[in-house]
Amino acid sequence: MTEHDHLAAEYALGLLEGEELLRARGMEARDADFAATVAKWQAHFAPLLDEVPAQEPRTDLWQSIEAELDRSSETGGNVVAFENRLRRWKWATGLSSAVAACLLLMLTFFPYQTPTPVAPEAGPPLAASIPVGETGLRLEVTYLDDRHELLVSAAGLTADGVHDHELWVVPEEGAPQSLGVVAPGKVRKTSLDDALAAQLRDGAELVLTREPLGGAPKDGEAGPVVAQGTFTAL
Repeated sequence: MTEHDHLAAEYALGLLEGEELLRARGMEARDADFAATVAKWQAHFAPLLDEVPAQEPRTDLWQSIEAELDRSSETGGNVVAFENRLRRWKWATGLSSAVAACLLLMLTFFPYQTPTPVAPEAGPPLAASIPVGETGLRLEVTYLDDRHELLVSAAGLTADGVHDHELWVVPEEGAPQSLGVVAPGKVRKTSLDDALAAQLRDGAELVLTREPLGGAPKDGEAGPVVAQGTFTAL
């Protein structure tokens, strides 16, 4: 058997370590003949595994091996190398067990907790004072971003029994979105959803329209604009 065949056979059996293992892996990747030889040995050794019955090592196996190594430590470098390899193997096995035990202990006493999402910082309050025609009356509108609450004060306004007035925000893109029907002579507080609240900002345009009783039809267009204003951050 040539050195080439011998190396391929040991590689197929998984006996190589360190530089020899790296060398064999490199040859297998670059040398088609060596790769074919490795495949040949793998096919040759594979049936042998079927003939080997499963065995459990004796409980005193480690003690027996260490005792034998102690008696033979002066017979040559091969035994010393094997002893060093054996110690590295046992050390790595013990380290893996210790790491697993530490992880189990950490999971027991420090279970993983999903981080609590941080709420975005609330913006400043917004306010708009909207003059209503030539009446001298104003519609006072305040928005509290931290609560997503809109306060509309229609003090002084009276209902005519025929129409309602509806407040709208005009986004930069798209159609106006209703902020609700105004209650004449009252202060109305409304909680807004996130999508609608996102349209309220410093400089946002507000308009007041005249609608049929109950507000603009759901599938219809808004009525005529009777007043308009702009939100300003406080």
